[in-house]
Amino acid sequence: MERYNFKSIEKKWQKFWEKNKSFKTKINKSQKKFYCLEMFPYPSGKIHMGHVRNYTIGDVLARFKTLQGFNVLHPMGWDSFGMPAENAAKQNNLDPKLWTETNIQNMKSQLKKLGLSIDWDREISTCSDDYYKHQQMFFLELLEKKLVYRKENYVNWDPVDETVLANEQVIDGKGWRSGALVERKKLSQWFFNISKFSQELLDGLDKLENWPNKVKTMQKNWIGKSFGCEINFKIEGNLPVQNIKCFTTRPDTLFGLSFLAVSIDHEISKYFNDDKNFIKFRTECSKTGTTEEAIAVGDKIGFKTKLMAINPLNPNQKVPVYFANFVLMDYGFGAVFGCPAHDQRDFDFAKKYNLEIKTVVRPKDQDERFNVNKEAYPGPGIIINSDFLNGLEAPKNSIIETIKILEEKKLGKKQINFRLKDWGVSRQRYWGCPIPVAYDDNGNVKPIPKSMLPVKLPENINLKVKGNPLDSQKDWKEVEINGKKLTRETDTLDTFVCSSWYFLRFCSPNEKTYGFNKDEIDYWMPVDQYIGGVEHAILHLLYSRFFMHAISYDNKEFNIKEPFNGLFTQGMVCHETYKDTNNNWVSPEEIETIEGEKYLKKDKSRIIVGPSESMSKSKKNTIDPENIIANYGADAARLFILSDSPPEKDVQWSEEGIIASFKFIQKLWNLNLKINNEIKKKHSEDKSNDLTKYTHKFIKKITGNLNDFNYNVIIANLHEAYNYYNKEITNNYKPNTLKENYKKILTALIPIIPHFSSECLEMMNEKANIVWPTYDEKLLEEKNSDVVVQINGKKRGLINIKKDIDEKELFKIILNNKNLYKYLENKEIKKNIYIKNKLINIII
Repeated sequence: MERYNFKSIEKKWQKFWEKNKSFKTKINKSQKKFYCLEMFPYPSGKIHMGHVRNYTIGDVLARFKTLQGFNVLHPMGWDSFGMPAENAAKQNNLDPKLWTETNIQNMKSQLKKLGLSIDWDREISTCSDDYYKHQQMFFLELLEKKLVYRKENYVNWDPVDETVLANEQVIDGKGWRSGALVERKKLSQWFFNISKFSQELLDGLDKLENWPNKVKTMQKNWIGKSFGCEINFKIEGNLPVQNIKCFTTRPDTLFGLSFLAVSIDHEISKYFNDDKNFIKFRTECSKTGTTEEAIAVGDKIGFKTKLMAINPLNPNQKVPVYFANFVLMDYGFGAVFGCPAHDQRDFDFAKKYNLEIKTVVRPKDQDERFNVNKEAYPGPGIIINSDFLNGLEAPKNSIIETIKILEEKKLGKKQINFRLKDWGVSRQRYWGCPIPVAYDDNGNVKPIPKSMLPVKLPENINLKVKGNPLDSQKDWKEVEINGKKLTRETDTLDTFVCSSWYFLRFCSPNEKTYGFNKDEIDYWMPVDQYIGGVEHAILHLLYSRFFMHAISYDNKEFNIKEPFNGLFTQGMVCHETYKDTNNNWVSPEEIETIEGEKYLKKDKSRIIVGPSESMSKSKKNTIDPENIIANYGADAARLFILSDSPPEKDVQWSEEGIIASFKFIQKLWNLNLKINNEIKKKHSEDKSNDLTKYTHKFIKKITGNLNDFNYNVIIANLHEAYNYYNKEITNNYKPNTLKENYKKILTALIPIIPHFSSECLEMMNEKANIVWPTYDEKLLEEKNSDVVVQINGKKRGLINIKKDIDEKELFKIILNNKNLYKYLENKEIKKNIYIKNKLINIII
């Protein structure tokens, strides 16, 4: 048999699609539209199989919708600002712009080889001034709306990247890129007022019916709406402090109070500025970041003042006031009351400083003697040891009742709080979007006039300086506006700002006057299907939602609150990790296997095999798709990446898997040749309509599985179809019957293996009018059904009978069946349980 020459065939069709813009958007706005978008990549130099999976999933959907007659928008862009380019430029004495643009060309070339149906005419790059000019205009718009502001605040400082991180960019107390322990530093920063939309962002999640529940839950938890109480604690001591206000979600545990803790930034800290011990304590606290996660994993430390707080529900109880490193100034009022028995953080603190631990909630299955001693009990139960609150169900009834009492006594009031904090967007680096403001001699903010946008980055500067390279650019910093000399802002915007609106720019990438064209937005937005990793559930997706709310705010021309109608979070592509004897990461290409053991090629030293993890360039466990495409073809790569597991689950990379996919395409090619030979035989009659019936069944299955993202099931359907067609086509079918059915099969395979399908269709002169095949439900109606026969609940057989047969007739058939009658002979039949067309259970 002739082999499938994938190299020449795939190259041919890639050129054809590029030249003819096949599958690209031919906009007729009277037609229905479909906006398919994958999260756009950072141009790091090379794609890996993780990228292949993400973009193949999107491409399958885009091609499917195109064949169904939709106007499909399927664009690609590059998230091209950020620290990696700046760091690479420093290390290699390169210009970050040149480094980035070279990487874009490399990755673009690789993606094209996959045969993706991307409209490259809409390509964008966030480091292009054509893009960030409009981002600067949005910034100024939000500044006018008071949705952007500047304030001095303690921030998360990454000491390696020497830049500020948003709370969401700190993971386990470390910088999300550098992995360095984050520190606390006070800086003047720009913030987006995302907290203004806390309730709207929360409510909007309920309307996103096509989002995974796990993502919506993650966002709900991050927004963190909490119902509680604002409480005033009277203070006694040697300072002019009469009250300290705090917010709590558990006022019902006030009788378990053992201390009051305040942030080191609390207003009372001014009375301790001359205290050497307090200054030392504050310095120690600065070694921890400002996020809840960093504080949760850090050691809980406190500084005891001489102040005493009075329990509002028990005036006879007085507890010490501490400064504590686990209290954040931007949550509530920068003060919390400590109830160690029912909060693990408070418990750890109380144990460390020998404070009282008083149990005030017992589980329902415990009696009054229940006592917390080894760890806090945060669960539900019954209030105890709490005077007039005793016996209340906690927290169901006890919180409401306690708030009523506090309000009656004018000691507190009901309040709703949100965990979501404003988004700090200032970054102390060169390679980012310049913030379009300047300052006068008094430090007053002066927006750059829109006529002077874009504010471009200075070129060919020395990046090897401490801190922000833009601070040393005197000529660039000095600017004259309306005859006044001003100093430019040297901070640049967080790269997540760039990715918070790119889906709008794709709709009209060449618009000059504004970031998008309203008519285009009205047609294309919101994105019908967004595809990307669940790791962006909070960062990117929440920021994108905020950006839409911010543009819509006080805007009669724009009112799209949610950017993504549908969201699909694909799993990762995983591979074993490897290290050498010096604990350095090693890539698969550097390894050879000898008698089952892995060795480093260059010196034959042993390799330590680690766990399989998602492909990551930092861990060097990536597979270069260019080698895979060169050896096995793009269609084989697509087939493998879709076949192994459901697209929402992780897939384990294996050499055997890609080889099996390659071999299967060769088998499909041989079947294609066989079908073409059968067509040439020109049989005058069809043996039956079985082939047509099967084809319609196949189309129905494929259509349903494409709509439901059951892509791995589609590959199983394809294997079934191969086996069926390989046998059935030799049973004498007219050329037209064979041709029409096979054309439908090939068309249905275009989203999966487009190069193969296109080549096979061309061989049959079937290139015109390629549309998604329909199926006839009447043709699929089965006259018979398989009924399971059970005796006393145990399966004894399966019989094929006419549909909707009545019970008596079915029972006669069973009695006439030798294999079934032997179980019933000489037995007393008590009753039958019959489920029509499915099952009969005979009780004997």
